[in-house]
Amino acid sequence: MKNTEVITKESLPINQYFSREVISAIIKTGIIKSNSLGMVAGLCLAIAVNDLSFVTQIPIIILALIGTSFVVGGAGAVNNFYDRDIDAIMKRTKDRPTVTGAVNPKFALWLGLALFVIGVGILFLVSNMAAIMGILGFFFYVVPYTMLTKRTTIYNTEVGSISGAMPPIIGWAAISPDLFHPVAIGLFVFMFLWQPPHFYAIAIRRLEEYKAAGVPMLPVVKGIRRSKVQTLVYLVILLAASFLFLSFSKIIAFTMFGLTLVWMLLGIFGFKKLEDTKWATLMFVFSLNHLTIIFALMIILSFFK
Repeated sequence: MKNTEVITKESLPINQYFSREVISAIIKTGIIKSNSLGMVAGLCLAIAVNDLSFVTQIPIIILALIGTSFVVGGAGAVNNFYDRDIDAIMKRTKDRPTVTGAVNPKFALWLGLALFVIGVGILFLVSNMAAIMGILGFFFYVVPYTMLTKRTTIYNTEVGSISGAMPPIIGWAAISPDLFHPVAIGLFVFMFLWQPPHFYAIAIRRLEEYKAAGVPMLPVVKGIRRSKVQTLVYLVILLAASFLFLSFSKIIAFTMFGLTLVWMLLGIFGFKKLEDTKWATLMFVFSLNHLTIIFALMIILSFFK
């Protein structure tokens, strides 16, 4: 049932002072930036694999970046509209404009849908396959994740990870329709496996908030110990997935292997020695650096293939 305070705000007009900061909060610009980095990494790898010139692909790069940003921002806005009841309970989300009444929540919904349509339209200018991947990413985030599993099952993280793994594939599809190329498969597997350890760490840090909001994150339902163990299982699989990039670049493969190994060892050595919140914070911070370094390396090395 929707939070009463939130429902009463639905009739409010758009606040006359709504600003760039408000729009940024609605479309989740932080998530847009991280997803855009993944999209660019996938695009750059596809350019390198297909031995194309970066200069001639600049128009495609720009359009793919804009289109992906619009689709991701649209998904974030729709999520803000749908989740405003639980957002009102959680400390880290209670100040979102859809909760505070800074905007009419329906504005977020229509903004999200408009951004999605425009973004997909731009991606169609790039390639049909890129647009289809954009549609799938939006769909998995909004329907299977936000509407169907986030509030009902501990596997919500895995379902959401399908959507989170799409931006690099959008970038790849902007250049190449071959989604079964080993590098394309590697990109999807990498991003899919990276997300559960990252989000389990967030869930442990925000355990009481998720519990209060009734969101069945793994630590809430199965406990912190199970979440730590499952994190390490995913990292072992991610370690093995490093070799999917071996045929393209030994540097990428072994860097990913090394960083993942360090991430896993931090989790193992801190399993009992660190307090749960400190363990989760360590794992969360390292996950961000892990992802940023690998994507940056992919982009840089693509210029030298």
